[in-house]
Amino acid sequence: MLRDKITKKIICGNWKMNPRSSKEAEKLFNDVVRNISEIKKTNIVICPPFLYLDKVKKISKKIVLGAQDDFPGDVGAFTGEVSAEMLYNLGVRYVILGHSERRALGENDGDINKKIKSSLAMGLRPILCVGERERNDNHDYFNLIKMQLEDCLDGVSKNNAVKIIIAYEPIWAISSTKDRKDATPNDSSEMAIFIRRVLFTKFGKDSSNVKILYGGSVGEKNAEDFLKDGGIDGLLVGRASLDAKKFSQIIKICEALDK
Repeated sequence: MLRDKITKKIICGNWKMNPRSSKEAEKLFNDVVRNISEIKKTNIVICPPFLYLDKVKKISKKIVLGAQDDFPGDVGAFTGEVSAEMLYNLGVRYVILGHSERRALGENDGDINKKIKSSLAMGLRPILCVGERERNDNHDYFNLIKMQLEDCLDGVSKNNAVKIIIAYEPIWAISSTKDRKDATPNDSSEMAIFIRRVLFTKFGKDSSNVKILYGGSVGEKNAEDFLKDGGIDGLLVGRASLDAKKFSQIIKICEALDK
């Protein structure tokens, strides 16, 4: 089911609740496609709002579609929800789960755990977001990340664990956070090492194949530094993914580093 090669680096664009119309969404998608015609060594994923998925999927097979969330239930009385099965049948292959903005609305690790299991069962590849709201001298944030990983991945088999992507998203570094601070590749590398240790303890040596992305206000100006020195396998791009030129530049930076 998961046919895309997992050996490549991944650049994933999260459009969030943008743009305003289907016409704008198609233009943005088309503009990205035109700028990446020579890309061969990078997996490109774009996650538009639900209602644009069917429109943009017809534009290019070079870009894999992702969703920004899903619902763990089957068909039934779940007003307003979209299931993993519906998304897969539409052509979606990735899904962002546990994003900080979803957690801020009340989603907890137990909810995310159900979504991960449902997504895997339906053939979707989850991108699990973890991250701390703040840092302190006691390094308590490590315990928070460990708890998020353990609770969100509770009951996931070793075979399925390698299909999951972890996106480290330090909330204190994202653009929408008040008094935000810039994260560094060293921050990313430190956390990537820690995440791998937690995964190894839980899933064993096969967990070394799990991809880790960085997603804290990354753009075309710092993408190279994070990709080179951040200990990661790709990027989860927010605001910059809404600018075709900037997003394409990030993809090209990744492609050049992978040669």
